[in-house]
Amino acid sequence: MGVASISYDSEAMLKNFAERKGLHYPMLSDPESKIIRDFGILNDNFPKDNPFYGVPFPGMYLVDERGVVTAKYFEDDHRERYTAANIMVRHLGEGGVAKAVVETPHLKLTYSASDTELAPGGTAALILDIDLKPGMHLYAPGVTGGYISLDWQIASSKAWLAGPVAYPPSHNLRIEVIDETVPVYEGHIRLLRDLTVGQQPDLAPLSGADGTLTVEGTFRYQACDSEKCYLPRSVPLKWIFKIDRLDSQRGPAELQRKAKQGP
Repeated sequence: MGVASISYDSEAMLKNFAERKGLHYPMLSDPESKIIRDFGILNDNFPKDNPFYGVPFPGMYLVDERGVVTAKYFEDDHRERYTAANIMVRHLGEGGVAKAVVETPHLKLTYSASDTELAPGGTAALILDIDLKPGMHLYAPGVTGGYISLDWQIASSKAWLAGPVAYPPSHNLRIEVIDETVPVYEGHIRLLRDLTVGQQPDLAPLSGADGTLTVEGTFRYQACDSEKCYLPRSVPLKWIFKIDRLDSQRGPAELQRKAKQGP
């Protein structure tokens, strides 16, 4: 797997940045934003007389060995970014880090995240890996008839925004004892959702003295087997992220882009 980047910065600015950060992957210069325009990702939120005019919307393309784009991840707000680890989890099925395990009579729940450190505006993936015990099933969202489907809640906060849960496909289970067919999960299932942390003014009041941010939630479910349904359960969840400060250091003044003058 390889990585390459493209920006509107000059070769000299990119060389300065790579040396300062110790980066060794190809960094491509598109100073007239020609390729950026060809790809349709020019950030038009900046007026033409702004020195940032010409930057692309922040994002990533995944390209296979034949040069075919297989997925893309882009944000409308240049202050928000998917982390590379998030994309690895979502697109390549990678595991999470800082795993915690909870076991109940019905299942083993492993919850984790794609990242343990985030910069303001960073978007990580939260992960629930659920292994149901033999003979057990959980009801999928959309079930009717008074059954309780699994439900993953995240506490709301000004410091983060939780995206919708990505549920895997369920399957229909025929339960002869009650003469019903219901959508369920059995065996192993993985639930994912994005978590985007806010900007520094929103993060500061809710971050700990050690610079960490704690995100809490609950996983609620009702497990059943072929004979009966058990009482609903709620499992508390907690993720702790180290919040990094944004790198505000700019390149040398003589390498910085200047606002274009005139019409």
